[in-house]
Amino acid sequence: MNTQPAIPAGYWQDAKGCLVPESMIKPIDKERDRLVTELVAKARQVSNVLAAFKGEAFGDIEAFVDLSTEQYQAPLGGKKGNLTLHSFDGKYKVQRAIQDRITFDERLQAARVLIDQCLTDWTEGTRPEIQAIVNQAFDTDKEGQINTGRVLALRRFNIQDERWQRAMEAIGEAVQVVGSKSYIRVYERVGETDHYQQIALDIAGV
Repeated sequence: MNTQPAIPAGYWQDAKGCLVPESMIKPIDKERDRLVTELVAKARQVSNVLAAFKGEAFGDIEAFVDLSTEQYQAPLGGKKGNLTLHSFDGKYKVQRAIQDRITFDERLQAARVLIDQCLTDWTEGTRPEIQAIVNQAFDTDKEGQINTGRVLALRRFNIQDERWQRAMEAIGEAVQVVGSKSYIRVYERVGETDHYQQIALDIAGV
């Protein structure tokens, strides 16, 4: 078991692991450290509260689903366990969402070859926006990941070329589910309208 060596009294440890006498540390650096440490402690508390809420919410929803199934012999929930529950007055709704995380295997490269062949042969008279859409679909982000939504959207094009059809089939077969994420979303109805506003549970949305 690795243990961190105790920092001697009167010293602070910097980011490189070096010991710096406290007397040599500027007041502004001490104040920055105090602020960051304080905010991190508060953020951990908020994170723990959100984690506890998520666990309780999923447990309560699952218990309600079991109750409803037992009482009416009809399971609640849609595809992949997605579910929306409304309050009696319709003012609030809670959604349980399960979202698959997908990627593509090597068959995506075969699809790209077929698509490139089509684009090459279609150079004359091909709409430039189609070429742009295809190129964007296969662009990667900073982490080198392909946007799965853009690639799958290519299948919406009604193109009868046999190579294109084979490429779309390869894309469909290349999809691999590598995990899933679960979400709880809570909404409040806006006045007496049919619109709902999500109650933010993340820092960016508050």
